[in-house]
Amino acid sequence: MRDRPLHPIAIPHWQPAAAFRPLISAPWWQWLASQDSLTERLTAAGDARPFRVRLLSQRLGVPRRDEAQALGLAPRRLAWLREVALCLDERPWVVARSVAPLTQLRGQRLDGLGERSLGSWLFRQPDLERGPIELTRRPAPFHPGRGPWGRRSVFRHGDFAVLVQEYFLASMAEALGLPSR
Repeated sequence: MRDRPLHPIAIPHWQPAAAFRPLISAPWWQWLASQDSLTERLTAAGDARPFRVRLLSQRLGVPRRDEAQALGLAPRRLAWLREVALCLDERPWVVARSVAPLTQLRGQRLDGLGERSLGSWLFRQPDLERGPIELTRRPAPFHPGRGPWGRRSVFRHGDFAVLVQEYFLASMAEALGLPSR
């Protein structure tokens, strides 16, 4: 079965973060270029508002072409796909989609994450390496919420690789008083 977006939105066009730097305000750049855990940053910015990971979908499926290319995965190969909303006060601030090749999942037990943050697991790995951050202005193709920016990067831990795509929603920008760009 083919993995299709929930609604007809153009697939994101990703570019290196540096290409967008002149267009991004300093407050947004701090969020988009950060190398640390987004979960921890959201929790800290939330001023004691309850943080929650809402699991939207977790399944085996075929990644989009741009996702497969980012991971060096052959076309139409199955992967682990996970979509979540990162919420404060039950309002989604960020939606994320993670993609990991099935051949690299051995022993990782990611299917048991449930409503826990993937980042909380990733950032505990002592040999974690994060690839370059890429940005897009297009909205998440799997979620109806809109926002000014999306970012993605590939995380590597030993032989394991996962592409993490995070889309910052307008609700986050409003709550934190961030400019539109």
